Amino acid sequence: MLQVKNITKHFSGVTALDNISLEFLPGQVHAIIGENGAGKSTLMKILSGVYTQYEGDIFYKGHKVHFSDPKAAQEKGISIIHQELNLVAGLSITENIFLGRELLTRIGLLNKAAMRQQASALLARLKLRVNPDTLVGDLKVGQQQVVEIAKALLVESEVIIMDEPSSAISESETTVLFDIIAGLKRDNKAVVYISHKLDELFKIADRYIVLRDGRLIEEGPMKGMQQEQLIQKMVGRDLQVLRRQAAETNTATIFSVEQLSLPRPGKTGSFILKDISFSVGKGEILGIFGLMGAGRTELLETIFGLHARRMTGLIKVKQQPVSFKNPYDAKKAGLALVPEDRKKDGLVPGLDVQTNIGLTTLSSMETMGWLSKRRETDLSQKYIRELHIKTASGRQLVKDLSGGNQQKIVLAKWLATQPVLLMLDEPTRGIDIHAKQEIYHLVRQLAGQGLGIIVVSSELPEILAIADRVLVMCEGKIKASLPIHEAAEEVLLKAAIPLTI
Repeated sequence: MLQVKNITKHFSGVTALDNISLEFLPGQVHAIIGENGAGKSTLMKILSGVYTQYEGDIFYKGHKVHFSDPKAAQEKGISIIHQELNLVAGLSITENIFLGRELLTRIGLLNKAAMRQQASALLARLKLRVNPDTLVGDLKVGQQQVVEIAKALLVESEVIIMDEPSSAISESETTVLFDIIAGLKRDNKAVVYISHKLDELFKIADRYIVLRDGRLIEEGPMKGMQQEQLIQKMVGRDLQVLRRQAAETNTATIFSVEQLSLPRPGKTGSFILKDISFSVGKGEILGIFGLMGAGRTELLETIFGLHARRMTGLIKVKQQPVSFKNPYDAKKAGLALVPEDRKKDGLVPGLDVQTNIGLTTLSSMETMGWLSKRRETDLSQKYIRELHIKTASGRQLVKDLSGGNQQKIVLAKWLATQPVLLMLDEPTRGIDIHAKQEIYHLVRQLAGQGLGIIVVSSELPEILAIADRVLVMCEGKIKASLPIHEAAEEVLLKAAIPLTI
């Protein structure tokens, strides 16, 4: 179906892909795995027409092709579903599906009836029971993923590339996604699937392709392969998940909230968060676990001053009551928040590494209104060195770095503020197992230096590997608080699942 021969791609003197040759077969799911920076997304962007400058050749159904842009690739039959969904929230499902390829009547007007009819048929095929006139912004993330797939099916794509499609959806939504993939296989489509969740690859993949440092390491049938073997091929060595050692007890409370609540806007008596109380000790790593919709992200946002007008309750930093009108006040009080969506809320991808790291501390780097480039460079070099950020230089654009290195830049930006409490919302989302280990090591190191840390994660193994204590949230409330030695997976899951009446 699709073949690449001797593909090589360079960025700013760095070789992202080095002489890659691969084949993708119809009716099969090809799992592409590797650490962040291995070249997975770069290769997919070449195949889908995002990157047009490269060395080597691409053959589609035996014919040599070169795409000038993603639309040209789509028209040929190759579609990509990016990790960051490419949808317009203010448009309907139908409008998103047909955006850029609208159907017209004979007199040149939009044929809304025909588009709606085709959109309804696509949604039914994908088992999404939602009105096609619904705004995309009102859909859950998993439903938005289905709309992206519908866009690919509209043009009858023969090759469908999925980049981390399950990274932000629930287990039930992932099951639906896998059913859709099974249907694509039956229709003889070639599916290319990128994921860091190795367990799910064993459920859906027919073949594995391992990339490392821009090179093809190995490919073969998934049948008979073990997870440990794949990890070893990815990183080139055995990798053990380190568990958090019992921290020394420290009674010094550096942060606490009492009876924190956040009303749901426009719904009297309904709450996003209700009567939340907890504390964080000096050098403690507090894990917060919960299913999607439990209120974890809203809790961190509320603490950080994003919902100051609606929240009620008491927040204390170093035993002193504080009141935040906005995140700037929270930052001044010693709080830092690494958000869940790093590209949308944590970075300015079009700016370089040096500028991004310095964004939170501009006032300390200026003299009489002028920014000191020397101080900015010194600050960025300090964190590039300490966090082992892989970049050609401080002047490299953030958008050209791997997800793991982008996450380190967000961390660097907030560590530069010298916080008392560091809040991490899904800190390893979309990064590989080796980059995760680096983040875990860094978090443990910061806790050892006395920093209070809150880690929100949907992955139970991550919570168990890193936390000293675990809070479990469900429907906006804390349902359990357990020291790590009592936090068995089944106990945490039972507390996280809402009770049905």
